[in-house]
Amino acid sequence: MVGVALKEWAIVCDLLAAGRVCLLLRKGGVQEFDGPGRFRLEHERFGMFPAWEHERLEWIKPCLRVGMRSTPIEAEPDNVVIACVAEVAGVWEVPSREAFDELDDLHAWTPEQVDMRFSYKPARPLYALAVRVSRLGEPHVIPNRAPFAGCRSWVPLDEDGDPVEGKHAVQAIPAEQLAEQVKRIEATLRA
Repeated sequence: MVGVALKEWAIVCDLLAAGRVCLLLRKGGVQEFDGPGRFRLEHERFGMFPAWEHERLEWIKPCLRVGMRSTPIEAEPDNVVIACVAEVAGVWEVPSREAFDELDDLHAWTPEQVDMRFSYKPARPLYALAVRVSRLGEPHVIPNRAPFAGCRSWVPLDEDGDPVEGKHAVQAIPAEQLAEQVKRIEATLRA
């Protein structure tokens, strides 16, 4: 059971659930532990909460937009559909744009969006987050409430009996393939 969700662009949630990407970029929601340079997310297992507030479809690689929603959502929906849950497979501080560019096939963003994320709050480090995503057997639909609004990384799902059940979930990327991707990310970002 999952009682919290990580907000991410709705199209990225869809791409994760489809197994087309496994890597996210974050500047928030990461906390330090066990000394300098070792980080973790506040939550290790979570739902993927589709967000539309800052979503810009033109900042998703054109090849990944094929077969996906092609127009932006004009207004927040009355209900939120959580179609997948995720577990942390690894978190790394991104040492450089060049290193991140070597992982281009594992994330959804255009070069312009990657530039924006590197430039946003330049004093704060940027983190790459590999996630092990599982599609739920039955999507979890909850009313869209005020506590979900705004720029925040985490939203609670356990209010009013909303925790997500991960029953009958299917991994979006087969375990061996994801293990190889994580190994590659580790080698690239720790080099």
